[in-house]
Amino acid sequence: MVETVKTLVAKAPHINLSKVDSKQLSDLEAKVVARVSALPEQKTDAIREVRREFSRRLAKAPSELIIRLALRLTRRRVMSLRFVAYELVQHHKPAFGSLNARSLEELGRGLDSWGAVDSFACYLAGPAWREQQISDASLRRWAGSKDRWWRRAALVSTVPLNSKARGGTGDQSRTVDICAMLVKDRDDMVVKALSWALRELAKRNPESVRQFLAEHEHDLAPRVLREVNNKLVSGLKNARRPRR
Repeated sequence: MVETVKTLVAKAPHINLSKVDSKQLSDLEAKVVARVSALPEQKTDAIREVRREFSRRLAKAPSELIIRLALRLTRRRVMSLRFVAYELVQHHKPAFGSLNARSLEELGRGLDSWGAVDSFACYLAGPAWREQQISDASLRRWAGSKDRWWRRAALVSTVPLNSKARGGTGDQSRTVDICAMLVKDRDDMVVKALSWALRELAKRNPESVRQFLAEHEHDLAPRVLREVNNKLVSGLKNARRPRR
């Protein structure tokens, strides 16, 4: 019989949470993995419910425990566990507040899919950048990486600067700075992220996006020009086809 989340977590940290040793951390990691693995389907809502239960149980845990647990989960290279890891940090205020460039790059190690990158950038890197916990120079370094996934991460990290739903209030300067670095990039994952970044900024500052498109018209990928122009004109990424 599969143990409930409440039972699993209650068993793990009976221990002194102010000083967690490797054995204690391993036990907790195993319980998170067991619970996620036991889900009948690996769907976002179900995985998030597991994460919420662990977040409640670990609400008073020190930030070090949350970060170390998240690192262990990401190193398993399983998307559902990476998702749990990032949300655990995001929803633990002291852990999120402790993030810096070094810890973020550790948490981002092994990024290998658009889903992993977007979770990392939207839940952790972008909000931490917005809150001045990491520098613009760090994002520029990611944008200049040889790794396509870090270049995508830099672009997607602009989304929380501008997305109202993600707490953004608009940041034209930093968004355009990163986007300008990648206008000539033709990697499909980067092109799609550039389109997304500009479309998100267009909701806040459409004039600056029009100016950006005009300035870089000859360098931007056709997809970016098409989707962002559609957004500016119709509010949609893809223009609706007229009914026959």
